[in-house]
This record gives sequence, C-alpha cells and structure tokens, in this order.
Amino acid sequence: MTGNITVNENNSIRIATDQGVIYVDPFNLKEKAHDAAFILITHDHYDHFSPEDIRKAAGDDTVMVAPEKMAAKAEQVLDAVSRIETVSPGESREIGGLKLETVPAYNQMKPFHPKSAGWVGYIIISGGKRIYIAGDTDATKEAMGVKCDIALVPIGGTFTMNAVKAAELINTIMPGTAIPVHYGSVAGKPSDGEVFRENVKEPVEVEFKIRF
Repeated sequence: MTGNITVNENNSIRIATDQGVIYVDPFNLKEKAHDAAFILITHDHYDHFSPEDIRKAAGDDTVMVAPEKMAAKAEQVLDAVSRIETVSPGESREIGGLKLETVPAYNQMKPFHPKSAGWVGYIIISGGKRIYIAGDTDATKEAMGVKCDIALVPIGGTFTMNAVKAAELINTIMPGTAIPVHYGSVAGKPSDGEVFRENVKEPVEVEFKIRF
C-alpha cells in the first residue's frame, strides 16, 4: 500500500486508492494533474490550505473535506471543486464512498495549533488498511490512541512534535509502517528523518517519501 503514497514536501501527500486519488494538504505541486477524487485539508495555515495548489489537484468531480471551523475560508476554492464537506475532530464518516475518521490535531505547550481551533488529522480506510495522516500535532492522548497500519507523522519540531517525540508516538501506536513528514522545508532539517528512524523500534518499518 505504501507504494501508492507519495509525499511532495511538508504535509503534501498523495494516495492512490480504490476510491480514487486522495490529496492531503496539497502544497507546492509541480504539475496541474487535476486528478483528485478527494482533497483533505487538515487546517488553514498557508502550507496546508493552499488555494493555488488545490486548483492544480482538483478535477471536475473533486470533493474537498475540511475542518468545520474553517468552512468560510474553504469557500475560496468552491469554484474549483464539486463540493465541500466539513468535519469536526473525533468523527467517523463516509463521504462519497470514502471512509474516514478524524483525530484532533493540536499542540500541547505551543500556541500554533490550539485544540480550540478544531483542526484534524485523518484516518483513511482503504484497501483493508487504516492510513493515519496526523496533521500538525504533538503526541497527544488522542494520537496515542490511534489504531492504524500506516502512519504519516510530522517530525520537524517548531510547529509540531520533533523527531524523537514522533518516534515515541510511533512506538506507542505501533503501525506496520511509519512515514515522516513536515520536515526539511517549512520546519526541521532533512537529517531529522534519520533521527526519527533511529528512535523507532522494531518491528515498525520506516519509509522516507520526501526526497532532498
């Protein structure tokens, strides 16, 4: 399943699934693919909600999913997608045939992503696998309770947990595969990936999808 996952940079993720191509937080896309069946937005910061990149990914029938508390801002791209669905943290939904769950995404001791903002990570259920895209978060109690097969977690520090804390989260939830994201550009260094891998315990496999 991880062969169907690519990471452009930061938290810009593309997943090819039986339900169609899913983009999460498209950002700095090089091509105008217009192949998205779904675009999932975790929160409204510029490197996660980029109208320019949403327009590059969106096709005629694209459904965009975004946190309810950014519903007004999301309407900036209503002309580019077929419809917008809003979600709140802690939901289980089926949208256009796509099964997903939302996990609260927030900082515990930093001001950048307050819990009150209602921002989310997503668990996508596809092909018999649970794929967790954590969004911009720390290792919260909700994140620690996630059950998944594949986890894409931020490791860059500053705005999220750092590589060591992210590894601690992975060692708690024990997915089959962990993919580090959100490092080496907006926050963190390319070398954070190795720090993350060194701290993740077996039998979890670490895969790097961002290329520097």
